[in-house]
Amino acid sequence: MPRETVYNAKIERIQILDEDGNFDAKLGKGLLTNEQVVNAYEQMTICRHLDEIAFKLQRSGRMGTYPQNKGQEANPMGSAMAMVKGKDWVIPCYRENIAMHLHGLPYHYILLHWMGDERGNQIPKGVNMAPLSVPIGTHMLHATGIAWSMKLRKEKDRAVITYFGDGATSEGDFHGAMNFASTLQVPVIFFCQNNQWAISVPREEQMNSPTVAQKALAYEMPTVQVDGNDLFAVYKATKEARERAIKGGGPSFIEGVTYRLGDHTTADDARRYRDQAELDAWLAKDPLIRTRKYLEKQGAWDDKKQAKLDERAQKIVTEIVRAAEGIEAPKTNDFFDHMFAELPEALRRQRDTMRTSSLGQDPSQIGLQGRSAPETVEAGR
Repeated sequence: MPRETVYNAKIERIQILDEDGNFDAKLGKGLLTNEQVVNAYEQMTICRHLDEIAFKLQRSGRMGTYPQNKGQEANPMGSAMAMVKGKDWVIPCYRENIAMHLHGLPYHYILLHWMGDERGNQIPKGVNMAPLSVPIGTHMLHATGIAWSMKLRKEKDRAVITYFGDGATSEGDFHGAMNFASTLQVPVIFFCQNNQWAISVPREEQMNSPTVAQKALAYEMPTVQVDGNDLFAVYKATKEARERAIKGGGPSFIEGVTYRLGDHTTADDARRYRDQAELDAWLAKDPLIRTRKYLEKQGAWDDKKQAKLDERAQKIVTEIVRAAEGIEAPKTNDFFDHMFAELPEALRRQRDTMRTSSLGQDPSQIGLQGRSAPETVEAGR
């Protein structure tokens, strides 16, 4: 039997704005106005300020474990700008603070989540979003299901975007979601924030593929790798993926190559497993620095504007923290009253007695139905 090639593929990498702020005018023509870039830079700066304050809140015991977004802001910023607020759905992981905020979630909800207050997961009405997902990879299935419902309902001009890290692509749920989305051709965008580390495991040790993007080839899914610290490249790739999705072209995969400048979470110490030289190299590629350099070259930014922005960001973050810490304390009945439409009798008794023991279930057992305490002890011997 003759040999023949049954499959060929290539994966493109997109970079429009390099780390020195140099812009590819041909590739980036008409993508974003200076006004849009200024707004994006301001939002990324506010998010960075929030990150720093959240770190201090955790260290001072005012908040639980927190994963900083530091260094990855361009991925959620550029992609969220390309999606349509109020129409599209955002299914986040836990480093997409900007994307969640741009699509309607107040920032203090995010702090409430990490403070352990379930009201942080109570997405406001009209906001098309799922709560932050700490389990790795499970939410991609939810994104695919939402996209499938859009297709079944014949909803036009709507799509879903879901975010995850490189480590999540080693999970079975990732492959289940990808296969389901591809087979049914649903309007979902899989956005991988490849920050090089799955907690303490480098990308090279958790997968044998030179790119994450190529994993989408197994599902015959359009895929691209972008410079994840390049606002323009991320926006372009996501915009094209969304246009494909709403026109019936099915799912897409985007690998945004970036770097986690902070620790995995405040419970981690990245100095134990990564080299300082690697960190220093990526610090020079910081998306905020890169975007500012671009705006300065465009004559749209200067030191005075930066000083005003930093002052405004500090005030905004102060208000965010005040809103989170100043919320009315939850009532003990809340987790009963908001769990079921009609509370089962057994749970009603638990709520009313605040007991889960047999005494709570059957108060008549108090005193063992009339026996005195000495007799009870004697009987126990």
